Amino acid sequence: MDSRAIQSGTLSLAAGLCWLTACSLAPPTPEPKQVAELPDEFAEVHEGGDHQPFEWWRAFQDPVLDQVVDAALGSNLDLAQAVARVGQARARARIAAASQLPMVQATLGATTFDAPTNAGIGAQLDELGLGAELYDAFGVRLPDRIGLSSYALGADFAYEVDFWGRDRNAALAAGALRLASEADYRAARIGVISETVATYLEIVDLRSESTLAGQIADVLAEQASLTRARYDAGLVDIRELYAAERFAVDAQANLPRIEAQRAEAEARLWVLVGGYHADLHHMLPESLAPIAPLQRVPPGIPADLLLQRPDVNAARQRLEAARYALGARRAALLPSLSLSGSIGLESSNSGDWFNPDQWYRNLSANLLAPVFQGGRLRGNVALAEAQLDEAVAGFGRSVVTAVNEVDAALTALRANRHRVSLLMGFVDEAAAEAALQERRYRSGVGDYNTFLAASHHLLGAESTLAGGKRDLGLARLSLHRALGGGWTAPDVPGASPPDRADPDGLGARFRDLWTTHVMRRARQNAPAITE
Repeated sequence: MDSRAIQSGTLSLAAGLCWLTACSLAPPTPEPKQVAELPDEFAEVHEGGDHQPFEWWRAFQDPVLDQVVDAALGSNLDLAQAVARVGQARARARIAAASQLPMVQATLGATTFDAPTNAGIGAQLDELGLGAELYDAFGVRLPDRIGLSSYALGADFAYEVDFWGRDRNAALAAGALRLASEADYRAARIGVISETVATYLEIVDLRSESTLAGQIADVLAEQASLTRARYDAGLVDIRELYAAERFAVDAQANLPRIEAQRAEAEARLWVLVGGYHADLHHMLPESLAPIAPLQRVPPGIPADLLLQRPDVNAARQRLEAARYALGARRAALLPSLSLSGSIGLESSNSGDWFNPDQWYRNLSANLLAPVFQGGRLRGNVALAEAQLDEAVAGFGRSVVTAVNEVDAALTALRANRHRVSLLMGFVDEAAAEAALQERRYRSGVGDYNTFLAASHHLLGAESTLAGGKRDLGLARLSLHRALGGGWTAPDVPGASPPDRADPDGLGARFRDLWTTHVMRRARQNAPAITE
């Protein structure tokens, strides 16, 4: 006996046992080694926080951002496509589930037959000597034409007995793909929200950078003007003048670059919202408030990672779909029993349609067993096995990606929070220095150029801090995206207080000081040249 016959006999025996025990030919769910070897902090669920995967962006506490995200969720075209794909998957699942049920359809028919007796079978009877002449000999006269009408009212049905679970597994596979499609929608939703928040943070930073860059350009232009006056008086050499003018030109040339980046970022935001600049410009006021301080991440949140990330869930459902599809392909190798029939009323008189004596029925049963199809069925099994291997690898990759993204996001968040803390201290020092130089200049002890340098230093520190806050917001956003949503948590004992942007108001004070009357009055009252 060859190996193929042994394999076929083994499969048939297994199928028979499967039928008797009502099991499935689908293999058990395989577990990738990446899942079995999860790090300890992801292997078990610990107390952490309550996840909020649907409104996590409200943790940024920005009403304008909330409005923009709500608009994106309502009209984003990528999400509209994802919703349509979910509808398609649900329809396919209904179609697959319907194959497990009998097909029944009602019939209503009318048939009319009218033909001459000397044509068709009548002509053939004449040739055999059984035609009209024979009937005339017995005094029977046949009509010239034969007509017959019949009417039928009934129902047809067809059903294939799902002994081996082929249709059941196919329906389960379609159902798993439906769940995967719904998870894909949630992943697309998180992606759209993340892109919207990231673009909004970029716009806030660019607007702040544009304001600070304009103030820096004014300071450097004033310094270049004073350096020109000092050069004309012979107090500085040409190199110092060229350096001052080059810094002023570079600062002025930086403004168009920022404006172009801002326009590009706003265009990307309008695409995410699904509209045009003219229609949606009212959503973003000219001055955007900086992002409010963000709550710290409670410990233990990554433990629920695999329950929350939609891409991991989608990969798991695709693995299940591939597993059930393999069971359906294996069942196709085995015999199938199909039943069909019809029942109803039939009469040559429409008035007898509801006469119980006019009933009819027919029933047929067919047992079909694949014998030779050129290897198509076994090829389908091999294809399903390869697809299952692919799904297992995809699930393992999604788990590895999720764990490493969370680790990286947590590290980046801690690093950026520490950086912002250092930059805030740097701004405090620069603001204190600027305040000192202002007092020295007002009292006549310090010179105007030193005051300008201190103001420039403060503006540069504030610009760096604004970029640091943007990076902190993006790091927080990356963690939200890595966890598949957000969370709420009780107060954490021992947690440090929230970040403070400018506790003494020194940065705002000196921005106002510079942009209003101080520089104007300083130019008027300053000595012509100071050593």
